[in-house]
Amino acid sequence: MTDTEASPLEVRTYFVRGRNALVARADFEPLYIDYYLHRAEHELKYSNTNDLLLKEALAALTLHLASRPQDETCGWTLNFHNPLVNVFVTGGSRPGRVAGRVFTEDVRDFGKNIFIAQTAAQGKAARQSMVDFAGNDVFKAVEGFYTQSEQRTTRLFRHGEEDIVMVSAQPDCDEEWLASLTDDSIREMDKTETLSLLETRLYVWHCGCNLERLYPVLAKLADDDLSHAFGDDEMLTMTCPRCGARYRTSKEQFEAWRLEKFQPPGV
Repeated sequence: MTDTEASPLEVRTYFVRGRNALVARADFEPLYIDYYLHRAEHELKYSNTNDLLLKEALAALTLHLASRPQDETCGWTLNFHNPLVNVFVTGGSRPGRVAGRVFTEDVRDFGKNIFIAQTAAQGKAARQSMVDFAGNDVFKAVEGFYTQSEQRTTRLFRHGEEDIVMVSAQPDCDEEWLASLTDDSIREMDKTETLSLLETRLYVWHCGCNLERLYPVLAKLADDDLSHAFGDDEMLTMTCPRCGARYRTSKEQFEAWRLEKFQPPGV
């Protein structure tokens, strides 16, 4: 799915006057629709539980990105110990794109739940942090990540079924007020607090993967391993590690690509 085909998701950020907190909010229906279209196109089958985990991780990451500098790109992996599953989400704000997938095979067992966050920004060294968390609640895991790694309080709420709100502490935040917030008080915040609109950003479901980007993985294989990967029918299904998209390619197509890429100049 291209950016022009995807439905834009609007994320609005506000400053809460007198509380020194940042609010990021969006109705994720457009993003979820495109996520389901992606699943149908590539025949990705997730359990209802894993589907919800991925949707909540996508929502939390998008709100996180909207509250951060626009040149940041992030990747989050939530490794759940029981049952053993990885939920991976990734995205950036320039342009606004997010994607993700669920892994249920070959998942590393840390013996506990682990949240792994990777952040990159132009001109800065990439950062990675790992924190553990309890339970299978994605929003609580993200809140724990903020407390342990970002060193500030952040809370996530449901304004509606697909309308998610994130409230993050800024310098001199009213921490007592932030701790007292509930889903009900979030729904009344427009009436009880003074909100100043800071910014509106647009995001779409988009990974950007294609065969051209997956072929270098095959190019690293030895000839015997490559023959085994294609099998007798000389066809191979490749899966994107970022979004789970599946692509069929023939050995002939791959060899043509490799010849074009690695043929010596002048040959």
